[in-house]
Amino acid sequence: MKTAKLSFFTASFLLAAAVQAAPGYKNVITDAELQAAQQAWGEALISISQAYQQGGRDQATSRAREVLDAAYGYNLGPVLFKPTLASGEQTFRTSYDGALAYFVGGNSAFADDSGFALKGWQGYQFRNAAVHINGDLALTMGHVMLTNAAGEVTTVDKTWGFKKDDQGALRIVLHHSSLPFSAN
Repeated sequence: MKTAKLSFFTASFLLAAAVQAAPGYKNVITDAELQAAQQAWGEALISISQAYQQGGRDQATSRAREVLDAAYGYNLGPVLFKPTLASGEQTFRTSYDGALAYFVGGNSAFADDSGFALKGWQGYQFRNAAVHINGDLALTMGHVMLTNAAGEVTTVDKTWGFKKDDQGALRIVLHHSSLPFSAN
């Protein structure tokens, strides 16, 4: 009879995976929580646009800070953020200030940012192509459809990673956006 020997690392990994996947594990992300977080992100983006229309960049910046503090995991470490309209050396925004500049502009360190959230967004929908949930971490990939004041819809390819924090809140730790490829 053969016996299998597991390394300490392998045994630890298997135990951690079993605990996270176990029913009743308090930090397992549910599909309902994930969909609520995705919907809340769209509503927050629209609220930044509305704050800008009502009170200018200062009010939009205040609202964007509230959104970043509530929705993103910068308190957990770097967030892997690749905004839709970013390029060059500032393509990736692992810092809070980089994300804030992308949403509302006005930061000379990110001079190319005009404020994605200031574009008058009024409508939002998301459609997931796939979802992967593993305990307190969930990944989604799909499309986000944003509608502006003229009724024009912009479709964005979106990948998100959410981590449930110790208080049970879902935090965005991965946010990759891009415009769909056009062959012409």
